[in-house]
Amino acid sequence: ADLLSLNLHEFEEEVASIVDRASKELQMEKMLGELETTWANFHFEYTDHKRRGLPQVKVAEEMVEVLEDNQVQLQNLLASKYIAHFQTQVSSWSSKLSTTDQVIEIWNEVQRTWSNLESIFIGSEDIRSQLPEDAKRFDGIDADYSKTVKKCAEQTNVVDVTNQEGLYEAFESMQDRLALCEKALQEYLDTKRLAFPRFYFVSSADLLDILSNGNNPKVVAKQLSKLFGAVCNLKLESDDSKMAEGMFALDGEYVEFRDIDGPKLCKCEGRVEDWLTNVLESMQQTLRFALKDSFVAYEEKPRSEWVFDNAAQVSLVGTQVWWATEVNQAFGRLE
Repeated sequence: ADLLSLNLHEFEEEVASIVDRASKELQMEKMLGELETTWANFHFEYTDHKRRGLPQVKVAEEMVEVLEDNQVQLQNLLASKYIAHFQTQVSSWSSKLSTTDQVIEIWNEVQRTWSNLESIFIGSEDIRSQLPEDAKRFDGIDADYSKTVKKCAEQTNVVDVTNQEGLYEAFESMQDRLALCEKALQEYLDTKRLAFPRFYFVSSADLLDILSNGNNPKVVAKQLSKLFGAVCNLKLESDDSKMAEGMFALDGEYVEFRDIDGPKLCKCEGRVEDWLTNVLESMQQTLRFALKDSFVAYEEKPRSEWVFDNAAQVSLVGTQVWWATEVNQAFGRLE
């Protein structure tokens, strides 16, 4: 009766507008409540860096998807004509999640780059001596990164961690300085590739491994298959020797280094690009004299014996040379 006495039917449009607004505001209130619950339950997981023990953040794919969806929802709310009552809350959540998104993205990038460069600038004395200024720059980055991630790991709630004052700016500064270290490192690697062009065949990670072990021929020799098509190792005089006696093929075949007078050792010391050049020249010289001797011996021995007296590559090339020679001789006789 009281409701009827209000004569609401005379204000149909106004009542409909109020009801519609109330309905939309109820939906907004419910959505904001769900946001509170959702992000109260999202937490970062941390794992320890294998060398340094520093916390490494892990971001779940599910959380990234929810973050993107919620940002879209908040943008739609901000565009609604019924936003007035919840303007402050929606704007606050939009700002928080936007910051969370930005921090997660840059944090992952900095973490990945730092992990790649840490073993190089901290773990390799050779690189530190070659790039002293950048090594010093990385030391500063390393100190800042360690301090920052340790502080972040003190709590796990995603929104709380990522919205710490100055966190994005701290990661941004690290990212800029890491880019300088990466550039200097790439330029350094390019000089090595120019000095020994076969370094272009290997990845930057493999090249860094070769350079950092440049004074240890036994370790570098295991990477030879990436530099030479069919060579997998060197035979050294001893485990700690820097003199190579010969080379092993991928199938295990052994070829002794030699010159015109017989066996000749290859010196494997100094800058790695220099002694690898020595190895390359020893290979070429060995094959040159082996081919010359095999050509002469071809007519002196039965073919079945001659084939097994030589390295496989020498036998193949020698066979082709003599086949071409004999074909030409046959044509000559026909003429």
